Amino acid sequence: MIKAGQLRQGGIITYNGQFHEVLEARHHKPGKGGAFIRAKLRNLSSGAIISETLRPEDTVEEAYTEQKQMQYLYKDGLGYCFMDESTYEQIHIPEGKIGDKVDYLKENMTVTARLCDGNILAVEPPVHVILEVVETEPGHKGDTVSGATKPATLETGKVIKVPLFVEKRQLVKVDTRTGEYVERA
Repeated sequence: MIKAGQLRQGGIITYNGQFHEVLEARHHKPGKGGAFIRAKLRNLSSGAIISETLRPEDTVEEAYTEQKQMQYLYKDGLGYCFMDESTYEQIHIPEGKIGDKVDYLKENMTVTARLCDGNILAVEPPVHVILEVVETEPGHKGDTVSGATKPATLETGKVIKVPLFVEKRQLVKVDTRTGEYVERA
């Protein structure tokens, strides 16, 4: 059991009898009244996202999970196919269990699967991934405003903000925790 004040992004807890991934946990201290935690949780079986308000002293059960390296192979009608790198067993995972992490998956990429009692609860891609820009507006000469950005569509379909100098068919490094551009690759 952990206190609600100890919730961290990416953690897996048991809440209302089901496994949930902590997407966000923000501590708020209003000027009047007691502090509270606003938590955004994703149900790992249904994919539904809920928002909860908890007191810092409320307790939740932290799920014991083990981590296993798996390789992403392909997507088909059954979901996303991963291969256990130690046993070579192939496992299909429905999209609901992967959530928005699907925006960073490339074929043959090694990911970390989080398991509880042999069941895959969540899939975590590497912290930084390198993806190709497939569509973006061309940068214009004279656009030298510091920090200016433009939208770019990546090979996985994810749209991110990139600096004006990034062009179509270039590789960029993206932080999978925040979904932000890091640098050209």
